[in-house]
Formats: sequence, C-alpha cells, structure tokens
Amino acid sequence: MDAVRVALLREVLAGTEWPGAARRFAGSLRRSVAPAGPAAGGGLLLVGTESYEPWHLAAHLVDEAAWSGQPQLAPTLVRHRVLPGEPPHLSVGLGRLATARRGHTVLVVAPERPGGGLLERVHDARRAGATVLSLDGGDEELGGLAHDALSVPEGAGLDLDTVQHLVSAAAGENSLPAQRGPRRFRDRLSRLADQLTAPPPSRW
Repeated sequence: MDAVRVALLREVLAGTEWPGAARRFAGSLRRSVAPAGPAAGGGLLLVGTESYEPWHLAAHLVDEAAWSGQPQLAPTLVRHRVLPGEPPHLSVGLGRLATARRGHTVLVVAPERPGGGLLERVHDARRAGATVLSLDGGDEELGGLAHDALSVPEGAGLDLDTVQHLVSAAAGENSLPAQRGPRRFRDRLSRLADQLTAPPPSRW
C-alpha cells in the first residue's frame, strides 16, 4: 500500500481510534529496535501463526527501513515451515526464537489464537530479555505476554491486514532531522511517483 493510499485510509478512519493507535504502536516498535539490536537489521523478529504468515508486513517494513534511514526496522521473518530451496530471507525457522534475548524484539502477528508451541517460544524469548509486541485479534494470553499490543477484535470495522498497513507506514515516519528538508521532500515525492506507476508487489 503506497503513501497516497495510506493517507486516504487515514482520512477515511479519521475520528476513529485506529490512526492514533497505529502511530502509538509504531512508536513502541521504533523504540524497541532503536539501538539496532545485537546485529544491524537482525534485532527485529517477525512471526505469525501456523496458518498466517505476515510476509506482506515484512516487505513493507523492509521498504520503510530503507526509505526512512532506519535499518533496524527491517525484520527477520520467522516461519513455521521452511521448504527446501527457499531463499535465505525466507528460510528462518521457529528455532530462531530460541536465540532471542535482550536487544531483540519479537513482533507476533496473530489474527487467530496462536498455538501453544508458539506461545511457549514467545514466553521463553520474553524471559530471556526480548521485547514482545503483538498485533492480534484479541487473544488474551498473547496480549498478556506482550509488552505492548494492538488488538483488532472481530467487529472492529476493519481487519488486521489494514491495521498492519497503518503500523508499517507510521513506523518509518520519524526519520532523523538531518534527513528532513527540501531534498528529503523531493526524495519522498520521487518515491511516491515510482510507487504509483509500479505494478503490484510480488510475494516478498
């Protein structure tokens, strides 16, 4: 979703809690990865459930990391199943969560209740010092594990995918002051023009 569509979405949702809630959660995400983690670009671990893989959010965060000059926003996508021959950025299994510790952030995206195995791994990561964030459908156990959570319960009027777009766009908004000004503005206009003329993104 490009900047124009996000702006239109925010306009449609003006007067609701969602734009502000997404910015608040994005702020928590930025703060949790601010030191860039133990390894540049590797401190943010993004994981979904067995039936929902947040690869689209991963792709948007990679883009925001590049465009905003905040490389620490680029996540490692942690997957429940890794097939033979997958590229390296899609070949990180759940075992990666066992290495999470202080300086790592585990962002869980769960439209439905996560399985007990994932909850146990996330709990262990938190005990080891990792920051846990959750974008979820309102599961109380996952919300209780998270240091910060943004829940989109059934009947909220929009879905979790839409909220992910709001969060990823907001995550890259606070760039460094040195990057602001006419040049930065022209860069954003140029990027926006490229987005509007580009075909839809393929699978990340």
